[in-house]
Amino acid sequence: MGKSIFRSPVAWAALACAVVVTALALFWFQPWKLFTDTYVDEAIPGAGTTSAVPAPTSAPPAPTTPTVTTLAPTTPAPTSKATPAANEILASGTFVTHEHQTTGSAEIHRLANGRHQLVLRNLKTSNGPDLRVWLTDQPVIRGTAGWRVFDDGEWVELARLKGNKGNQVYDLPASVDPGDFRSVSIWCKRFSVSFGAADIKPT
Repeated sequence: MGKSIFRSPVAWAALACAVVVTALALFWFQPWKLFTDTYVDEAIPGAGTTSAVPAPTSAPPAPTTPTVTTLAPTTPAPTSKATPAANEILASGTFVTHEHQTTGSAEIHRLANGRHQLVLRNLKTSNGPDLRVWLTDQPVIRGTAGWRVFDDGEWVELARLKGNKGNQVYDLPASVDPGDFRSVSIWCKRFSVSFGAADIKPT
């Protein structure tokens, strides 16, 4: 009986379809990622404040003598302007959980050279298919109501998520003004859902 079933072309076609569907489901959902972790530990730029560079001190006056001399008018030295001495943290926030348990913090850094970076500290979330790092102009809403709001407004995709755990740094394009955005989302692009997000507020 069993041998006769597998001699049927219909049975072989059904088996082939089942194999294809299973392969596509595995590719699309990638369920094994829920049981694996990718750790990242990138160097986080130090943060500081700007400070003024002290003006050079003038040399001490020469000893006076009984001889009377006429001094030419002097021009005061120009005052030096403040220059960035270190990086600055412009905004920061703490991750909340959306579809998957997510913890850690997000920070927007302005470097001394004027560039901006997004820093994720101690990120911990689930691994998943097609995870991206997004800056968005949408507020962070706790619970299921906040899972799918981040593609409703303006958003910028910085990169694929480097890892679901650890410290990581992402460069912002020069054309992006971080002041135009208020949140960071770990966004699953394949299923249009947020794993977790942080409301970033000025520091």
